[in-house]
Amino acid sequence: DVRLVESGGGLAQAGGSLMLSCVVSGFTFYAYAVAWFRQAPGKEREEVSCIVNVDVTIFHGDFVKDRFTISTNNVESTAYLHLNNLKPKDTDVFYCAATWGRAVADKRGDGRLSSLYWNYWGQGTQVAVAS
Repeated sequence: DVRLVESGGGLAQAGGSLMLSCVVSGFTFYAYAVAWFRQAPGKEREEVSCIVNVDVTIFHGDFVKDRFTISTNNVESTAYLHLNNLKPKDTDVFYCAATWGRAVADKRGDGRLSSLYWNYWGQGTQVAVAS
């Protein structure tokens, strides 16, 4: 079974940083797409960062410019999301998502991708930012 397990959430001060981790098992990490989403209560999940790899990285996007940065460690099958300069509005549950790289390679444009494209999800990790 494919499993994604997030960690690293918690309480941070405004202006502080957190590093979220997503450990993936049961899924090959050489032709993959992995993304981070955020979700506030009662709202749709919103993509924040994504990497798509098909032999090489063909997409690498961070939609919260200059503050959130995605990276991967393929040997450890782990994706990271570095949250920098946190703001109270960043108080959300953050989810890791994955699918096969070829499934979304031709769907990436300049904007965010719907959560409907992603097949596998972690349980989420809560981020809270104090004011």
